[in-house]
Amino acid sequence: MSRIIAGAAGGSTLNSVPGSLTRPTTDRVKEALFSRLDAFDVIAGARVLDLYAGSGSLGVESGSRGADSVDLVEFDAKASAVCQRNADLVNTVAGRKVVSVHRSKVESFLDRTAEAVRWDLVFLDPPYPLDEPALAAVLAKLVPHLGEVAVVVVERSSRTPEPAWPEGMERFAEKKYGETRLWFAEPGVEAVEAVDAVDLEAVNEKVED
Repeated sequence: MSRIIAGAAGGSTLNSVPGSLTRPTTDRVKEALFSRLDAFDVIAGARVLDLYAGSGSLGVESGSRGADSVDLVEFDAKASAVCQRNADLVNTVAGRKVVSVHRSKVESFLDRTAEAVRWDLVFLDPPYPLDEPALAAVLAKLVPHLGEVAVVVVERSSRTPEPAWPEGMERFAEKKYGETRLWFAEPGVEAVEAVDAVDLEAVNEKVED
């Protein structure tokens, strides 16, 4: 049974999605992942996005560890309901709504997200049947919504090839844990320049007002 490992809600048991449609990240992999993210210093105060959230384990762990806001995106009805129960654990401890649940397909969610919305930490743990072109399309939709120093974590089977990174996103590390491989990526130079341009435009609009 999975749990929240650390932070304000550390030790809390997480609700699990019934059946075999989701593939939860093991506590061993999650502990190693968050140890690395702590070293990157990207969790505290971060805006976090958890795509294909399943039970929401990675997102709520981030919320427990001090993320400012967390968005869990999950289309399956049963999994989305479990996400909500796990989100409630963290929100209750925090005394505010840190974690929000969105029942939606990932592609639709990204398509309707406002251009100005940015995330600092993004998790993608897509189902194994999702093919590489489909994953690449999602990563491309994500690029305009990455903060300047964002970290993107893609969790895949160790037998799956490296994701096809879109223009504006670059892999900087990877790590294998048994049957699981984690890929770490960050915005490329083009993406950072685009974010700076949007931010400058916003500043100019405020000055003109």
